[in-house]
Amino acid sequence: MVCYYTTLESIHPGDGKNFPKPGQTITMHYHGTLLDGSVFDSSYRRGQPFSSPIGIGRLIGAWDQCVPQMSIGQKAIITATPEVGYGERGFPPSDSTKRNSQIRS
Repeated sequence: MVCYYTTLESIHPGDGKNFPKPGQTITMHYHGTLLDGSVFDSSYRRGQPFSSPIGIGRLIGAWDQCVPQMSIGQKAIITATPEVGYGERGFPPSDSTKRNSQIRS
């Protein structure tokens, strides 16, 4: 499955029935890494899942594009180029990132 400037690689299926809709608040766990595998952010390390409305421009474009294609419980690796990631304010600037993400609810 490919999104604009983003790839979504499913590594664990979800329920296949419940997909987030734009404006709906999702709760998910994730590891954010650079392509070399170094972690720059992780809800797992903080011990608390992340919650936010999806599909309304509050999150990086890669999540707004790909998370609505994931069903509850699904785990996937979302790879994003800077255009739909962090752009010039990235880690480092203009670097692609990966997010190992799992939707909880």
